[in-house]
Amino acid sequence: MSTLHRYPVKSMLGEDLPSLEIDAHGVVGDRALALVDPTTGKVATAKQPRWWRDLLQCRAESTDAGVRVRLPGGEVRGAHEVDEPLTALLGRPVAMAFRRPDGALVERPDPEEVLAQGLDAELETPELEIAMGAPGGRFVDHSPLHLITTATLGSLGVEALRYRPNVVVAGSVAPFVENAWLGRRLRIGEVELEVTLPTPRCSVPTLEHGDLGRAPHALRGPADRNRVEVPGFGVLPCAGCYATVVRTGTIRAGDEVVLG
Repeated sequence: MSTLHRYPVKSMLGEDLPSLEIDAHGVVGDRALALVDPTTGKVATAKQPRWWRDLLQCRAESTDAGVRVRLPGGEVRGAHEVDEPLTALLGRPVAMAFRRPDGALVERPDPEEVLAQGLDAELETPELEIAMGAPGGRFVDHSPLHLITTATLGSLGVEALRYRPNVVVAGSVAPFVENAWLGRRLRIGEVELEVTLPTPRCSVPTLEHGDLGRAPHALRGPADRNRVEVPGFGVLPCAGCYATVVRTGTIRAGDEVVLG
């Protein structure tokens, strides 16, 4: 295995860690919080870049005192203190949510249309219920964990942070090998996972992430090379995979990954 990552607030930059604690709901502390638009009740996510792309200029970190958010100018505030500055940054009212409500929805315009028409284009915005494959109250997109291999990242020429995985798996494997893991189990240290779906790619990887500029190839690569069937969602550009938790425990950087 290569690297481990956690994102305390949905659609913000996260933290690189030497280990992750895994419970039945996924990575402890991952996507624990999210911003919600109080006028619609929908979760703010950079999947809808027209409104929420500047969330990727903020970084969230977990501390003993709780989640802290570093704003674009460098100011650091606690999660309970960010509604006002984030409303100013985003130009729309937001409120921090500390648990995912049942049936939480996000807006997800077609990412290829976003690339073609521009980030501020008025596009159809289908609503997607998040966390359909995850118990508990975290704001994950679908299943509790997201994994991707260094082979897939290297082949696409995309930085891992753009795809926002929890686990980056290193090894001499073919690009997009994650497709073949569907329905199989992975052991990482004392943790056992079951792979549930290929990971569909949205607009988020193409956006600015902190100091990193735009990266249209982060969507065009999977669109050209890895359109696969995602059960329940259709044929979509994918890179990486989602997984559920079979056995809890701790994952440490350097743990061997064994495919069952």
